[in-house]
Amino acid sequence: MKLLAIDCSTEACSVALYGSQPNSKNKSGQTIAHNHELAARQHTQRLLPMVDQLLANTEISLNQLDAIAFGRGPGSFTGLRICLGAVQGLAFGAELPVIPISSLAALAQTAVNELPELRSDSIAILSAIDARMDEVYWGTYKQHQGLVSLVDDEHLSAPEQLYCPVDGTVKEIAGVGSGWNYAERIPGTRELSRFYPEVLPMAVGVAQLAYGELSAGNVLRADQAVPCYLRDEVAWQKQTD
Repeated sequence: MKLLAIDCSTEACSVALYGSQPNSKNKSGQTIAHNHELAARQHTQRLLPMVDQLLANTEISLNQLDAIAFGRGPGSFTGLRICLGAVQGLAFGAELPVIPISSLAALAQTAVNELPELRSDSIAILSAIDARMDEVYWGTYKQHQGLVSLVDDEHLSAPEQLYCPVDGTVKEIAGVGSGWNYAERIPGTRELSRFYPEVLPMAVGVAQLAYGELSAGNVLRADQAVPCYLRDEVAWQKQTD
């Protein structure tokens, strides 16, 4: 199985090819190729050329893929819309299913991938992305065999409302993402083992999390794909309370 993964939920533009190679002993999949660029306000110009270059370099066509995964948000509204438009266009053209993956989960997975000191099942990852308007998107993730999973829910709140809902198996909590630029306002920051505000979600993390969904058959048609803004959902909930 092979999939293309895309993430534009932050100022980065990121693409990856991921899957099992012929005769590979790694049945859980592996990165075939990837590209990750800081491209603030350039997602429209950079995304599809990056996809084309990735496919050309690996000599893999869209028709050889099994699905397209994407960072569904929360994150930059503009980036999410650009990503979804590209994903739907590619998926419709090649008749491929799509797999939405939380950008907060991809951020946590990227941290585990890129920071060896965080690779432990006893360390929880508190992902936080700056949502502007004095708020952050955030969620807490535990690890198992190198992959992350959400502990509670994803949230949008003021920095002062962050918390880490984990059990006794967690010995340390690490914060990752641009939301930690508000570290001085986040309760319990002194109790964190460490935090990394510079970490951004990468498409490789999206792909790793999507590969298990693909293996389980948890895919959507391209027209079923929608972004997750969280802000709209919170506003709607407040209006109906």
